Amino acid sequence: MISHRAEVIADAAIEILAERGMRGLTHRAVDEAAGLPQGSTSNHARTRSALLELTINRLAEREELLFSGPPADVPPETGGDLAGFVAGATYKAVTDNRVGTIARYELALEATRRQELRTVYDELGRRFREAAVALFAAAGSADPVRHGHELVAFAEGILFDAVVGAGRTPSLDDLHAAFADFLRGRLP
Repeated sequence: MISHRAEVIADAAIEILAERGMRGLTHRAVDEAAGLPQGSTSNHARTRSALLELTINRLAEREELLFSGPPADVPPETGGDLAGFVAGATYKAVTDNRVGTIARYELALEATRRQELRTVYDELGRRFREAAVALFAAAGSADPVRHGHELVAFAEGILFDAVVGAGRTPSLDDLHAAFADFLRGRLP
């Protein structure tokens, strides 16, 4: 959990990343976007690396809220309910949290060039994969690790196509059908 001021800074950085890309992200730009006195961002994140790490941690916090819900109570025989849960979270990621999703892709690309960010990004990705594995284990999957990793890859493909690819924003019904088909081949 981060302080309120750090949260405001990170949220402004997320908006800037989505709007202007990595080159537009500066301490001064964050101060301006957040409506803070000049130097405020620098006081919380002295270096660009520190600002990126603060931003990616806040982004993960926001995304975890999208995917929080009742997955542990989903009975194994109701893959459709699990499909609805995952479809709903994915739909929010391409609509309500579109800015956050775009910012995450910016940070993912930057992490390919900065080892210190790669380490943070990989750790956060591990947490999401573990959650997907837990979903499949609770739902009775014969291979929850493989299926959990496949779910993350499948969802990422849909997100990428809808947000930065040539695709369209899928409807909630389209997503539900896609995830139901995906789960049907992996659950008993």
